[in-house]
Amino acid sequence: MRYYIADCHFYHSAMNERMDKRGFKTVEEMNGYMIQQWNSRVRKNDEIVILGDLSFGKWKETEQLVGGLNGRKYLIIGNHDRFLNEKSFNRNLFKKISGYEEMYDNGRKVILCHYPTFCYNGQNRLDGFGNPKSYMLHGHVHNTVDQILIDKFVKETRDTKRVIQGKEQGIPCHIINCFCMWSDYIPLTLDEWIVVNERRRLAK
Repeated sequence: MRYYIADCHFYHSAMNERMDKRGFKTVEEMNGYMIQQWNSRVRKNDEIVILGDLSFGKWKETEQLVGGLNGRKYLIIGNHDRFLNEKSFNRNLFKKISGYEEMYDNGRKVILCHYPTFCYNGQNRLDGFGNPKSYMLHGHVHNTVDQILIDKFVKETRDTKRVIQGKEQGIPCHIINCFCMWSDYIPLTLDEWIVVNERRRLAK
C-alpha cells in the first residue's frame, strides 16, 4: 500500500502558536500524537511519500524520529527540511530523497512536489470513462489564503472548455493538497485524498 502526507512539521512549535494553530499544548504532545496517527495506519512494508516539511527539528532528533515512523519512506524536499543540510544525517532512512518525482499509483500518474504545480505533466490525459489519469499532489500552502487561490484556479480551469481527445470538455485539473491536518495527521491513499479533496471543495 502507498500513502501520502504533507507538512507534518514535527518539532515546529509555531504550528501550535501561529499559522495552523493546531491546538496542542506542547510540541512534544504534537509530535507524540502525529507519530501515533502515522503508525496507526502505515505498516513496515508500506510506502509513504512525504510531500515536504517533515521536520523542523535538528538533524539528530529528526533522525530518531524518522527511525520510529513506520513504512518505506520517500521524501519530497520541503523548504523547512533543513536537517538535510547536515552531512551527518543518515539519508538511508529514506528510500529516496528528491525535490520532484513522478510515480504511478494503480495505473494513474502522480506528480509529486512540495510546491503546487498548476500545469502538470499528463494533466489532460483521461481514461476511456473520462476519469483523470494524472494527479498533482503537493503541500506547502497548509490551509491558507494560498489554498483558496488554488481552489479558484482549479474551478476556473475545470470550467474552461477545450477540445481534449476529440471532444470539447472542461480542462482536467486535479491538484491535491495532502495537508496533514485534513486527515487528522494520518497518511492516506491516493483514493482517500481524492475524496477528502472533493468534499472539502464542495463544502465551501
